[in-house]
Amino acid sequence: MTPPRTRVPAVPGQRPSTPNPASDFPPARGHAAEAASARTSAPGAGHAAESARVRAAGSPVVGRGRGAEPGVARTLPSERPAGLGPAEAGRRGRAGERVRVGGVGLDVVTEADVVRWVAAEAAAGRGGRIVTPNVDICRAVARDPALQELVGSAEIVVADGMPLVWAARLLGTPLPERVTGADLIWSLSEVAAARNWPVYLLGGPPGVAELAADELRSCRPGLKVAGVHAPPYHFDDTAEGRQRVRRRVVAARPRLVFVGLGFPRQDLLIAELREELPQAWFVGCGAAIAFAAGTVQRAPRWMRRAGLEWAFRLMSEPGRLARRYLVDDLPFAVRLLAGCLLTRLRR
Repeated sequence: MTPPRTRVPAVPGQRPSTPNPASDFPPARGHAAEAASARTSAPGAGHAAESARVRAAGSPVVGRGRGAEPGVARTLPSERPAGLGPAEAGRRGRAGERVRVGGVGLDVVTEADVVRWVAAEAAAGRGGRIVTPNVDICRAVARDPALQELVGSAEIVVADGMPLVWAARLLGTPLPERVTGADLIWSLSEVAAARNWPVYLLGGPPGVAELAADELRSCRPGLKVAGVHAPPYHFDDTAEGRQRVRRRVVAARPRLVFVGLGFPRQDLLIAELREELPQAWFVGCGAAIAFAAGTVQRAPRWMRRAGLEWAFRLMSEPGRLARRYLVDDLPFAVRLLAGCLLTRLRR
């Protein structure tokens, strides 16, 4: 008997007319230097345990079908961000279509592109979701069609992991750069400060979101933090627990929400919150809240550029990350890159 798949809440589709891409918001300033000194850690629940928990709830199946195999790339015309018009799509590359890497469709964008797009959409009263897949997320998505649908339905999907950037390059469909949640929390907070948009921080161990809020306010003068919350680890085991967290966020009426609860927990919650806050932008940012708080040191810039941030984090937290990185993610990454290379050679 086939067990029920992961529950994916419905996300309201929004494809209104395209705003003027010439946003009056200036490019993000100085967040890279601050992000370089920002430090983090994040609660990282295993995907298998999370999928088992959701399946045990008997949730309905959404997005049935075969999971994509690593190393297969194609553009996905139907998976462009909501409201993307021809002019803006052309500016962003590949006519707004996505490159498929490791079972995930990735937008061909830079961090600056994401910032401008969110600023323009939010100014027009339209919200959305940003998903930042890495190898670990791709591994989970490749074996669960419902999670594939959850990621693919987001307005913006960017490559958080360097192996995904390398894989796209091997396929001959390069991405311009790696775009991480740890960087977006700074650049998007600058947008929020300039536009007076309230920000909400959800996730991290107790007290971490408060520290992150203080640091963001210090580095982004004028930033309004509407609220912070660190829900109990198993808050989403019950509908009542999820509802309590959602009520707190909705009551704060934020325009920008950073959710650092680990995948897929954070993204499932975001999909539910999108229905209640359709004008807000949500970023599933994993460890970014704790990075900003300074609770754990982030890898030096040269290690991030070389794709070695995982090694730095492994040295920092070997007990928590050794199995995930060495037993689960490393073999998947090797298969992904090898598959991409073989796909390129066969063309």
